[in-house]
Amino acid sequence: MSDNVFDVLAAVANLPDTADTMLVDEYFVDKPTASARIFRIYRDLPLHFHRECDEHLYVLSGRGTFHLDGEEFEARPGLLLHFEKTKVHGFPHISEHPLVVLAVDVPRRRPDDVVFVDPSQGDAAAFMARNAPQDQA
Repeated sequence: MSDNVFDVLAAVANLPDTADTMLVDEYFVDKPTASARIFRIYRDLPLHFHRECDEHLYVLSGRGTFHLDGEEFEARPGLLLHFEKTKVHGFPHISEHPLVVLAVDVPRRRPDDVVFVDPSQGDAAAFMARNAPQDQA
């Protein structure tokens, strides 16, 4: 549309139905000071945290359990989730697909800024399609 106006629902419709990674995202705003994007979660998302940004997630579709720093909440359309950097979070259970959120990160979250509580559950390449080796993306 423009550099300042975005059709979020059209972008949601363009996300793939399946993915080899946990997430696929699309950026609307991608600046060092902040980013805005949508992402779809394809399978349960293990507990993790980000070292460099505060994250704001607005659930657009789907349902599941959202874990934040020791508490669990129902994630559903219309829910806004806010958490500061280093807060442990994840979606340990997805009950309704597609689970899509609008994310605003301040400052911008680098795609590889993900630290899993249990490193055996994933890394940046398994987390997001843009981090996966080209033959897996």
